[in-house]
Amino acid sequence: MMQWRLADAKNRFSEVVNRALCEGPQQVSRRDEAVVVLSLADYQRLTGKRTSFKRFLLDHTPSLEGLDLSRDKSPMREVEL
Repeated sequence: MMQWRLADAKNRFSEVVNRALCEGPQQVSRRDEAVVVLSLADYQRLTGKRTSFKRFLLDHTPSLEGLDLSRDKSPMREVEL
């Protein structure tokens, strides 16, 4: 990621935009603060709708159909404490 001082970015804004489109995000700094200029495609990729964790698991786990999930009712083993 290329870093720009604010004054340079203002003077060469077209170049900042062109580089964001061709090379990727560009960081613009003002004193102790910074922002990032990025292409719309990069922005949409970062903020796009994501699959929920629950939906991911439902879509990517094998079926549990036919799996015996009943609890084993045998007594617990004895443990010496």
